[in-house]
Amino acid sequence: MSRPPLPPFTHETAVEKVRLAEDGWNTRDAAKVALAYSVDTRWRNRVEFTTTRDEAQALLERKWNRELEYRLIKELWAFTGNRIAVRYAYEYRDDAGQWFRAYGNENWLFAEDGLMSNRHSSINEMPIKESERLFFWPLGRRPDDHASLSELGL
Repeated sequence: MSRPPLPPFTHETAVEKVRLAEDGWNTRDAAKVALAYSVDTRWRNRVEFTTTRDEAQALLERKWNRELEYRLIKELWAFTGNRIAVRYAYEYRDDAGQWFRAYGNENWLFAEDGLMSNRHSSINEMPIKESERLFFWPLGRRPDDHASLSELGL
């Protein structure tokens, strides 16, 4: 199975790969999202480390069970060959109704088939008031005309 666009990346294909990742994560479908990663994918996500696709899927299931109304924007930071760096922000609320905005950076390494073999993520989050939210599209894919992170000043 291959997952285009494939490395080596151009600016256009790197931007496309980032948007496809954002779209996938905004589905909050852990089983579907996990298919973008190699079976032996290695992740560092906050304090969790995974070494298989199944472990990554389980991490995503836990994440989206507690991060309600999750909406994510990713933006290309840099790329070369089979590597992409992104920055991102997402908003969610917990089951008590408290809203949060998380900010992060990810470094991605891709196999020749376009599956992500390594994902290193650093994330910080802060509570926000509901009135401070910036991501208001209906759950799912971010509309093409919605502001990017740079346009939002994030």
